[in-house]
Amino acid sequence: MLTKEEMPACPVATTVALIGSKWKLLILRNLMDRPWRFNELKKDLEGVSQKVLTDALRSLEEDGLVTRTVYPEVPPRVEYALSQLGESMRPILDSMRLWGEAYKARQL
Repeated sequence: MLTKEEMPACPVATTVALIGSKWKLLILRNLMDRPWRFNELKKDLEGVSQKVLTDALRSLEEDGLVTRTVYPEVPPRVEYALSQLGESMRPILDSMRLWGEAYKARQL
């Protein structure tokens, strides 16, 4: 997690620092629908390695955007979900989706 001193002065740059990677955006996109388990995410995010997915989820959790819930079962079950702070990013991700749809429609 970035300290206040480490955060960029520009608010847009701060947002990009938190969610700017391809995989973080796609993880957040998936978590907007429902909680996901690690292997579900890995299967859905074609091309992501286990290490990159693990690192991205840890980073999102550290930054407070994602929660990780471990259920005391055998075998253990772990789910990732948007935190309240992560939910506050919903309008940003919705806007990105709408813009992408409009751009794709324009290209056809």
